[in-house]
Amino acid sequence: MACSLLCRGFGVFQLSRTTTLLSGARFYSHAEPEPLTVRQQNDGIRRIILNNPRKRNALSLSMLESLRENILTDVDSDDLRVIVISAKGPVFSSGHDLKELTSAHGRDYHTKVFHTCSEVMTLIQDIPVPVIAMVNGVATAAGCQLVASCDVAVVTEKSTFATPGVNVGLFCSTPAVAIGRAVPRKVAMEMLFTGTPISAHDALLHGLVSKVVPEERLEEETLGIARRVCRASRPVVALGKATFQRQMAQGRDAAYATASKVMVDNLALRDGQEGIRAFIEKRKPVWSHRVEKAHD
Repeated sequence: MACSLLCRGFGVFQLSRTTTLLSGARFYSHAEPEPLTVRQQNDGIRRIILNNPRKRNALSLSMLESLRENILTDVDSDDLRVIVISAKGPVFSSGHDLKELTSAHGRDYHTKVFHTCSEVMTLIQDIPVPVIAMVNGVATAAGCQLVASCDVAVVTEKSTFATPGVNVGLFCSTPAVAIGRAVPRKVAMEMLFTGTPISAHDALLHGLVSKVVPEERLEEETLGIARRVCRASRPVVALGKATFQRQMAQGRDAAYATASKVMVDNLALRDGQEGIRAFIEKRKPVWSHRVEKAHD
């Protein structure tokens, strides 16, 4: 079981190992000379910035494809430990670009938009490194879905969250998948039925976000979490993330059976034994960051 989880975390998304420290995505809109997303990486932390504030960082098909590429590039590299997704401008993301959802584009195009969006949201949860949302503003519809899909979300006090699709005749069914797994059912249903925004503090109360901070401390708090993630063993984090995702879909007894088996397998990892020895010897662990066994 642990092997399959590790394979899922490390082997499914094999891409080029070429390291790119600063790059814009190759996807451009005809009206926008700037790249739709910007990727930066330093000291194990990859930052992906939604970079189309003029269109409220709408998750157009091109934006989704750009975001997908930024997530997947060198995702199996030992140099990558955590991803932080943020946005330029006062709107984190307004959701899908409604101009792409008119009848003029047709059913096949609409299907491609929602398929790509679902792929991006599931990738965030399936890749072997944690993904943190850093939000300073409005997140609506698929933008709220993006926040809910991330493993951790740090937001400012002025941030708000909503699923207003019902008010324009398009119920937020796909955002509901992620939001309904993050907040209580009745909270999700009120958001979906009314489209009424909730505040950052209500989002924290209901479990949609992890932490609410003053705007001037957003980057410090978010990158502080990212740096703490970087101090852990990469394969241990990957195994833990994959196991947690599996447990959430299981009943109590099955989840305990899964977790017990995986913890035994975790102890068989070289980094698992290194961490225990370092604790006993009162020193800092020296991680290999590799899936190597210490014993059978």
